[in-house]
Amino acid sequence: MNAEPRDQDFPAFFADVPTITVRDKLAQFLGAAMHGTMTYRYADAVRLAGHSCPTVAGSYLMVLNGLRALYGDELPVRGEIEVFMGDARDSGATGVVATVVQLLTGAAAETGFHGIGGQFSRLDLLKFDQPVRGVFGLRRMDTGRAVQVSLDASVVPWTDEMREVLPKAVGGYASDDELARFGALWQGRVRSMLTEHATDPAMVRVSDWQAPA
Repeated sequence: MNAEPRDQDFPAFFADVPTITVRDKLAQFLGAAMHGTMTYRYADAVRLAGHSCPTVAGSYLMVLNGLRALYGDELPVRGEIEVFMGDARDSGATGVVATVVQLLTGAAAETGFHGIGGQFSRLDLLKFDQPVRGVFGLRRMDTGRAVQVSLDASVVPWTDEMREVLPKAVGGYASDDELARFGALWQGRVRSMLTEHATDPAMVRVSDWQAPA
């Protein structure tokens, strides 16, 4: 899991965020990726979500740390990981979290790919309202080992300056300079989460878990 190359369309710190490399057997089968190996970057999650925020960053980091706990030095196998979301699909930011998790794990709900010849199905690997003490659980389909993952974003709080400018930005009466400062402060918190606390167990907590049968 390495840092990504610099993308001129995004803040410079995106290049310092750990990447997630996986093996996808479907991609290999269809000739879409050499040896089925693919590397995902934080920018991929941002492109999918359409924005960069603590929720998108936290979701990315929870998957990164969860996969690291499940696979160690092995390449995670995308499409062979079950995801158990703790909340309902329409609860709060669950949809955003699930979207990022699906990107990185390949797990899909009832709309997922049905597979080819009985292989590579992603259908119903992503479940909601599950008995997990955390944001979500991950289970390897080959070994059955599972972990649950949670996030404490308060480890990186908003600054006092952000608390002052936020109401103006949200309320629509901030000046151009204040809006620019708002964006910088917003991404400043995201940067700290992704680069200074990427593997901080105080922020991203991973524990062994017994997934439901």
